[in-house]
Amino acid sequence: MIKSLNTAATGMVAQQNNMDVIANNIANVNTAGFKKSRAEFEDLVYHTLKEPGQASGLNSVTPTGVQTGLGVRTAAVQKDFSMGQVVVTKNPLDMQIEGSGFFQVRTPDGDMAFTRDGSFKKDPNGRIVDKNGNVLIPEITIPQTSMALEISPAGEVRSLTAKDAAPEIIGQIDIAQFINPAGLKNVGKNLFIPSASSGQPASARPGTNGTGYLSQGEIESSNVNIVDEMVNMITAQRAYETNSKVIQTSDQMMQTAVNIK
Repeated sequence: MIKSLNTAATGMVAQQNNMDVIANNIANVNTAGFKKSRAEFEDLVYHTLKEPGQASGLNSVTPTGVQTGLGVRTAAVQKDFSMGQVVVTKNPLDMQIEGSGFFQVRTPDGDMAFTRDGSFKKDPNGRIVDKNGNVLIPEITIPQTSMALEISPAGEVRSLTAKDAAPEIIGQIDIAQFINPAGLKNVGKNLFIPSASSGQPASARPGTNGTGYLSQGEIESSNVNIVDEMVNMITAQRAYETNSKVIQTSDQMMQTAVNIK
């Protein structure tokens, strides 16, 4: 009886973690560049009463054995880096990566961080920065006399300073690629940092080495499908309720055993 209580309790904890992941996905349904997550589970160690294949008599063995599972735990929370929907903004500093790769930014403490959110702005010095003031790397400064800005699919940034003048190249945007992007560490503010699992970033010009091209005047929205998340939420809720029912039933069985005279 006690085993079933503890086993069902691990199931409730696991489904609570699952619900937390689903809630975060739904909360970020309108977050630019957000990538949805999925909780993954694994069973715990088994209590073995009889080993499979154990001798059960002369020239005979047990075909299956007797093993009782002791519950479940959250093994991983997997990021899904599939493309989100395209939102056309016509803002010259908005960019989306059509394919794999990450924009590179430098945080105030000097570290490098990576993002799929291409909503960029200008700071007081004319540098291209994200919404939190992190500078886009390689650093690009837009001249005060710039009348228009053009960003090519390959990341070349041109500025038009006069109507009759030819556009001037003022910088090149490179994007980073990781061997295992699912291993990146989330730090909030739409940013990721490398980990031992993700590997080190490899910077390349857009459209080379498997990276995607840039598209100006567009941003990538969240890849969360609200219908899928609602279905997942209902499934997690029912699983949680069922595990709680197991605890109630185990309690009733124990009460029955206690009442035997």
